[in-house]
Amino acid sequence: MKIQPEISYHNIDKNQAIDSLVREKIGKLEQFCNYMNSCRVVIEKNHEHPKAGSPYRVRLDITVPPGHELAVDRSPDQGIQYEPLESVIRDAFEAARRQLVELVERQRQWDRNSPSQQQMVAIVTQIFPEEGYGFLRTVDEDREIYFHKNSVLHNDFERLTVGTGVRYVEEEGEKGPQATTVQIVNKPGVRTDKASETEVEIPLGWNS
Repeated sequence: MKIQPEISYHNIDKNQAIDSLVREKIGKLEQFCNYMNSCRVVIEKNHEHPKAGSPYRVRLDITVPPGHELAVDRSPDQGIQYEPLESVIRDAFEAARRQLVELVERQRQWDRNSPSQQQMVAIVTQIFPEEGYGFLRTVDEDREIYFHKNSVLHNDFERLTVGTGVRYVEEEGEKGPQATTVQIVNKPGVRTDKASETEVEIPLGWNS
């Protein structure tokens, strides 16, 4: 599991079996989208003896770069009385999986329809780990552009250093142009291990 999930329990004691099930389900979500920023899970018990449905409620909040938020809330109010917590958890994660698959497919479709934007490359010139942001210098136009750590794919923000080559997509932010969907192409002295990607050549006279 690449991300560190937040798992909270309200009005219910933490159970190792339940905790393991939740972490297993999060790991399976990463098989469909391995660049999630965060995953927050809240498990609570609302009623001891409901007239129908389940006494349990499961909520999921997932963030995916560049700025997508997915939410699932499952609290069955009909059906079998006292539906097991495990069933509610599985139902919630299945709903999250469907949302995630749909989002990833939309992103891939957008990438296929925007080939020119995939070619935008840059070099990291400034990085502020504690503040969670940095700046890129574009190779083609030699201009500086801001990026936030949430826009870095695969939770790779901590891998970025001055001189790291990246691909990115540009969009207009509140304070001007900013880089989104930032993906590492190569680090100084290290070629990428992905055959589909090529190393970014640092222009002559580049001042890192």
